[in-house]
Amino acid sequence: MGELCHSLQLIDGNGKFNVAGLEEFVQAVKLTQCGLSYAVVGIMGPQSSGKSTLLNHLFHTNFKEMDAYKGRSQTTKGIWMANCVDIEPLTIVMDLEGTDGRERGEDDTTFEKQSALFALAVSDIVLINMWCHDIGREHAANKPLLKTVFQVMMRLFSPRKTTLLFVIRDKTKTPLEYLEPVLREDILKIWDTVSKPQALKDTPLSEFFHVEVVALSSYEEKEEQFKEQVAQLRKRFFHSIAPGGLAGDRRGVVPASGFCFSVQRIWEVIRENKDLDLPAHKVMVATVRCEEIANEKLSRLACDKDLMALENAVQAGPVSGFGKQISSILETYLSEDMTESKEDRRSTSVYCVFVGGNLVSWKIYDAETIYFDENVRDSIRQQLKIKALNSVHPQYLTMLRHLRTKALENFGTRLEQSLNRGEGFATSVQNCTQSCILEFDQGCADASVKQAEWDDDSKVWEKLLHDIEAHSSSVRGKKLSEIAVNYEKKLTQNLTAPVESLFEFGGRDTWPSIRKLLRRETDAAISGFSTAVSGFELDEETFNKMVQNLKDYATTLVEKKAREEAGKVLIRMKDRFLTVFNHDHDSMPRVWTGKENIRRITKDARSASLKLLSVMAAIRLDEKPDNVENVLFSSLMDGTISVPLSQDKKMGASPDPLASNTWEEVPPNKTLITPVQCKSLWRQFKAETEYTVTQAISAQEAHKRNNNWLPPPWAIVALVILGFNEFMLLLKNPLYLMVFFIIYVVSKALWVQMDLAGEFQNGTVAGLLAISSRFLPTVMNLLRRLAEEAQGNAAPQPPRPPPQQVSQSLRHQTQQSNPTFSLFPDSSVSSNVSSSDDDGIEHTSPNLIQRLKR
Repeated sequence: MGELCHSLQLIDGNGKFNVAGLEEFVQAVKLTQCGLSYAVVGIMGPQSSGKSTLLNHLFHTNFKEMDAYKGRSQTTKGIWMANCVDIEPLTIVMDLEGTDGRERGEDDTTFEKQSALFALAVSDIVLINMWCHDIGREHAANKPLLKTVFQVMMRLFSPRKTTLLFVIRDKTKTPLEYLEPVLREDILKIWDTVSKPQALKDTPLSEFFHVEVVALSSYEEKEEQFKEQVAQLRKRFFHSIAPGGLAGDRRGVVPASGFCFSVQRIWEVIRENKDLDLPAHKVMVATVRCEEIANEKLSRLACDKDLMALENAVQAGPVSGFGKQISSILETYLSEDMTESKEDRRSTSVYCVFVGGNLVSWKIYDAETIYFDENVRDSIRQQLKIKALNSVHPQYLTMLRHLRTKALENFGTRLEQSLNRGEGFATSVQNCTQSCILEFDQGCADASVKQAEWDDDSKVWEKLLHDIEAHSSSVRGKKLSEIAVNYEKKLTQNLTAPVESLFEFGGRDTWPSIRKLLRRETDAAISGFSTAVSGFELDEETFNKMVQNLKDYATTLVEKKAREEAGKVLIRMKDRFLTVFNHDHDSMPRVWTGKENIRRITKDARSASLKLLSVMAAIRLDEKPDNVENVLFSSLMDGTISVPLSQDKKMGASPDPLASNTWEEVPPNKTLITPVQCKSLWRQFKAETEYTVTQAISAQEAHKRNNNWLPPPWAIVALVILGFNEFMLLLKNPLYLMVFFIIYVVSKALWVQMDLAGEFQNGTVAGLLAISSRFLPTVMNLLRRLAEEAQGNAAPQPPRPPPQQVSQSLRHQTQQSNPTFSLFPDSSVSSNVSSSDDDGIEHTSPNLIQRLKR
């Protein structure tokens, strides 16, 4: 605090530069000691707008202010300079002469432009003072002046970053957030319209200027509020050149020691620039007024009821006569060359036109701008036309989208109907495409706007054609996929069951039969598929690819089935073994009587099973010969596999051919069962079928024992020799003979009644248990029958249970009484031999038949 304010008139009203005063000022404020740490602030605006008053309150300067009680007149002449009090860093402020003053007149605006250009060239921050109610007015906002200054400054000086701070005075109720966008938009428009050097043609405004806007209340009506707002604004100028400050991103700063020479040279260049052709005031007025009229027409166009109704209708769907309606509405606001002569056009201020069937009166743009500069008028009229067309362009695009959507929907519907009628796909697509494109072209012609030269219809046409092609491709792919899937299902139905049956047979002709079946069904499927897709007009490559896919599917199906059957090969081998082993050549069940050659039958059954294993060992769809069967038979049937390795080396034999994971002449991907797996399966197979062979041998031996009641010849001779005395005793004593005869008859009766032979077939222990439980009841029953026969009243004999049922009941009782015995299956207890009844008919054990059928 206590810092003094120094001021001087830098440039007088005639443009004379005060060199001496500037040097004294620089010495007084010690500017040369600041280096680059200083800032320059300038203010510009209309005359008597309170610029000096604002600077005095904002920076505590002592510029001369206007005395409102003495009238409104020019107070500041030329450019004044002062230092800001108590603000860091050192800040220099320039108060420029007000613009649009009556003292200089309407046409003498050269100094105004020069001073403004000087302020922009020297200042880091430029305050543009303007009244709130003048926002939107060209001169009040200094927009024409800024436009010229922008252009000339880029041509005269190197680019620098300047902050434009718009100060809105006497703020009204309109919020600042609504005023600021208008000013920013105006600045951007000015920048875009300025002709720039080629090097700076695409440079944005932000490269040269930083725009900010503040608003202040009225000084006269709300003085206290004004001072509070100015105090808040003053804080923003502290450290203004620091990053983030008002001038934090400035560029091209002149060192403080060269400030005097720099500003003096800048003013000389501005004053000596004879080619500086600033637009005249009338041209600027014409520009502002034509722009206002054009904006008014655009506002009216945006609120046009017919246009709004048309927009709503277009959002819902396509509108018939869209182009004519839009053209009629645009003609209402533009009306180019409605009269021939210029005099007639000047006399025409209001036109009556029919819009939507109603008589409407509008002031046409051409009539309202007839008195302004023709070049400006025509230029802004062209801009108005572009903006008007841009306002209806979205509705036009919406209309085209509706037409494209409708055409695409019609294409899909017609294509589906055509295919349902049985027409060829390619022909249907071609006919439907032509009809839909024709309808779209007609719709585009109806929607075209006369004043516009848009090419959006061609772009939408291309997109429609692309969408039609995409839809037809999608439908074609779907139909072709359905056809392919249909024939794949047919192949599955025609191949699965036959291939499974052939694998179950497992003979020498299995794979040739499968190959024949595969070729036949594949050729039939390809023939049907070719007929089905003939209407699609497929190219050769696509057709061949789809046919190959069918062939690959059929081959994969057979290979998959082969791998499934290979997983069940052990079950198939056992079934094949039991079938061959338990049935003769006439497919009749074998009865093991002791005359059969079990060794030969076993070998035949194993050979048949091994044949099945060789069939399932590899996939043979390529008709290439292999040695799988020979290797298996030579290794497994000839006993090579059972030779110990030590003996094999001593004998000099070749290594085991099954000790490998691959077959010779068989690719790995075609191998179903590897040699090592075959070897393991054969061992498991032999172990699981050994019991059947053992049972057959046991049945033969049991049959022999049951049918051989006589003792051996040597025993008979021994009995004759040793029993001669006993025989002679019987002859001498007939009573003994009678006793023995009665014992024989009773024993025979007990033998028949108790079925001793059948009981002992189930085992000795089971037979003894069954006899012990039935002996006493059988004797009592026999004596009762004899007594009844002796009395002559023979009682009805109860039905005799079949021997098999008796045997099963006794076996059941035995198993219940002997838990150890129940651990073995029935087949291990019974001998599975045939028994004979009194008529001499042989019966095979049911358990054996069931085991053979398995």
